[in-house]
Amino acid sequence: MNKPVTKYLSVTLLCLATIILVGLNNQLVGWPILFLSAFSLLFNHRDFAKDLIIIHVSVAILGLTPITTDTSYGHIIEMSLALSAAVALPFIFSKYIYKNNKVKFQFHHQRKWYKKEIFYVAVAGLIAYLLLPFYLQNTGAYLNWPSQTDTSSIIRLFIGTNGLGIWDELFFICTVLGVLRHHFSFKWANFFQAIMFSSFLYELGFTGWGPIMVFIFALTQGYIFKKTESLLYVISIHLTVDLILFLALINAHNSALADIFLL
Repeated sequence: MNKPVTKYLSVTLLCLATIILVGLNNQLVGWPILFLSAFSLLFNHRDFAKDLIIIHVSVAILGLTPITTDTSYGHIIEMSLALSAAVALPFIFSKYIYKNNKVKFQFHHQRKWYKKEIFYVAVAGLIAYLLLPFYLQNTGAYLNWPSQTDTSSIIRLFIGTNGLGIWDELFFICTVLGVLRHHFSFKWANFFQAIMFSSFLYELGFTGWGPIMVFIFALTQGYIFKKTESLLYVISIHLTVDLILFLALINAHNSALADIFLL
């Protein structure tokens, strides 16, 4: 078996492990697949193996973390620490141990945004406004989030949705895509990160046909990041969508609190 085939096999197994271990939370099947994927790295080029093993470690951290929409203070702290570790470890290895800077958080592209880029943020918000309330009601996925009625709960929901949105870009776009694009063509690297992105959000509550919607969004975010190389821009898009998600969740649980949607 030649090296390119083993690369695709290793990452395919990694994606499968992410789906089963993180997305479906099936520990019994997910962990053996993740270990098999890590073992397969022995049959790959050293540079590829050392880059991918840090992604495996991050996926293992996600597999050990109870990823839910619980907005209690204790769970927010627990998830924050775990997700921070999943992002920090690849960055530390890339910058200070491997010294290849394949994981980097390039915040801005050192230029003003083009008018079409500003327009796209507005379009993304409009699409989210039209799609997310329908999705949540049509699938009942809003029930995966606790009902938020008091001020403290609403604030925690806002912090949680936005915090996870930022983390998604730091991990799946800057870290996973940042590493994979050095070893695969961009279309394959983006495809793989989108699978992992969708798996994580499935466990977080985007059930039903949500993974299809998330997969398309993840592909788009990866492509936009490639074009702009701006973490600020992709985060701005994501947080615009997450603001609509936050309002749609409140509306779905109690329409009187956010009666701004067409549905």
